[in-house]
This record gives sequence, C-alpha cells and structure tokens, in this order.
Amino acid sequence: MKILIVLTSHDRLGDTGRKTGFWLEELAAPYYVFQDAGAEVVLASPAGGRPPLDPKSDEPEFQTDLTRRFAADAAAEARLADTARLDSLREADFDTVFYPGGHGPLWDLAEDAHSIALIRSFVAAGKPVALVCHAPGVLRDVVGPDGAPLVAGKNVTGFANSEEEAVGLTHVVPFLVEDALRAKGGRYSKGADWAPYVVQDGLLITGQNPASSGPAARRLLEALAGA
Repeated sequence: MKILIVLTSHDRLGDTGRKTGFWLEELAAPYYVFQDAGAEVVLASPAGGRPPLDPKSDEPEFQTDLTRRFAADAAAEARLADTARLDSLREADFDTVFYPGGHGPLWDLAEDAHSIALIRSFVAAGKPVALVCHAPGVLRDVVGPDGAPLVAGKNVTGFANSEEEAVGLTHVVPFLVEDALRAKGGRYSKGADWAPYVVQDGLLITGQNPASSGPAARRLLEALAGA
C-alpha cells in the first residue's frame, strides 16, 4: 500500500505579515495512522523540498503525542525536509492521496493545476481521496468525470465558517472553505467546532478540523480495505 500526502508550499498569511503553511497535527496524525498500518508514505508539495510549517501549530497548546513523536522521528523529519515535487508524481503510482490542511493550501493548492488534475485522476481511477480542515478547499475547482464540480451533490465537510471566525481570519483568507463547498453544490455539514467530524461520500472523505485528521486517515484505510 502506497499513500501520497500532499502539503502546501505557501507560507504567507495574506497581508498580515504572519507566517502560515501546513498544520502539524494534520500531517503527524495521518502519517502514523498510515505508517503503523504498514503503508509506504510519500510526501509531496508544489515546490518540493521542505514545506512551510504553520508556526502556530507547533506551539505547546497545539502539540499532541503524535506531533511530538514526529519531531523525534529522524526518518519522518528527513522525508519532510525533502518532499517530492507534486508535478513529478502520477496517480498510477499510488493507492490513495491525503491532503492535510493549514491555511496555506487555500492560496496554492486550490489554484494548482497539477493538484487539481491529480485529484481528478484518483477519482477517475476509482481510488479514494481524503482531505481535512482547510484542505477540502482545494476541491473548489476540481470537476468530476461528468464535468460538474466534484463536490456537487456530495456530502462534505471542512473548516467551518464559525471556526474561521474563532481564529480571526475570516477576512484574511482568500475564501472560506464552507462557503466554497456550498457554492459548488456540496451538501456541507459540520459537527461541533474543534471536535472530530468526518464525512464520507463514495470515494470522497473530508474532515472538518485538526482533530478530524486521524479519524479521516483511519476512514481512508477502511475505504481502501473495502475497495
């Protein structure tokens, strides 16, 4: 079993002067769900090399046992330091793909032609895909085999407007994940703010927030087992 994890290469939080990137828990939790299940994990990003970490996600209040395990894992850190360029990879070489969030993906992966084509190819090949927190926003411009938005008519979730408001970034992000999914015809739902909440509709698995990243990864493994 070979699993691709796609991370952002974007490190600027709009015009705030603050840094952003990927959210550490949303990488660490799925990484170990997959590795502990015996999967081969490949990390990629649009620019390749070390992707930017949202510094806030590494503050003590947001650390978990798995983020600390990742930080102490020399092999994991080596993979993170040298991610593959996204445009060098093909769907045919992987069983599935997982997108962690963080605010970064709203700027680069949502617009990235290689990411959009990659998601389309996984779905067309009948392979499940999973995205958590802000990452479901990268589905905004992805269309399905019928040419309609991939999320149209599908049950989906992602970082809620109420959660974005709570972190004070509603007017900083280029778009709101919840609004974008609804605008493309997705049947958006959410759980309690910050609580784990995962939705699956066929091949598409989405998680609402950082706490949903591990559960979404486990749901993805279940989907693979049932394929």
